[in-house]
Amino acid sequence: MKKDKSTIEKKLKEIHNFCVKNSKKSNIEKLSKYFKDGFDGYGLDQKVYETQLDKWIEEWKSEMTLSEYLNLGDELVRVGKYEEISFAISFIKSERKNYSKSTFNRIGRWFDIGMTNWANTDVLCMLVLSSFFIDNVIELNELKLWTTSHSEWKRRAVPVTLVELIKHDLKPKKVFPLIEPLMSDNSEYVQKGIGTLLRGLWKIYPAEIEDFLMKWKDKCGRLIIQYATEKMSKDYRTKFRKTKKNISKI
Repeated sequence: MKKDKSTIEKKLKEIHNFCVKNSKKSNIEKLSKYFKDGFDGYGLDQKVYETQLDKWIEEWKSEMTLSEYLNLGDELVRVGKYEEISFAISFIKSERKNYSKSTFNRIGRWFDIGMTNWANTDVLCMLVLSSFFIDNVIELNELKLWTTSHSEWKRRAVPVTLVELIKHDLKPKKVFPLIEPLMSDNSEYVQKGIGTLLRGLWKIYPAEIEDFLMKWKDKCGRLIIQYATEKMSKDYRTKFRKTKKNISKI
């Protein structure tokens, strides 16, 4: 156990030192405009990041298992820096063949300890979380448990993970029960995620998605409708506007 802890501490230090050494102020300034609360990271060049990632995965393959990468990931996520969380996500991605339901639940706890922006959340959904369903490791209904999370990023992960599954024959009837608990969510990031998901499904299943939007247009967040109808013609999408209630004159 002591050996495992020292290994994790050593790798944490190595990753941190690499990030500090390759920090780039100009990139931090460029990235900041995409984050409402500012960019909390080092501004690494993407090529520098990718090269080092491949190097570490190759160097560590004989000593790091999925379990150890999860332990390392917990600590990297706690730090909360963009690139260190990105490394945690990519390390877990490299262990895809070993995923289990407990892996999914363990990763889900990252939202409680340090996942605090849309970018890390979306990459986690695309590179890792979607794989659990593509590979039939767990059932889609496991995502419904996330809809009541206090973390808006965990709630956003529900629709964003589903976006990745559209290319894998995702059916609207599987989606609706998962996102209905979120249709009244106040988070703009959750609303945007749902809208993007519905927009992608609309291209394939227009009738089903339009019926769903008509059902919810007067009750759901406005950004859901805005994003979901973005690819419709200007005149056509007006039918999905919220109905204005007539105010009776006294």
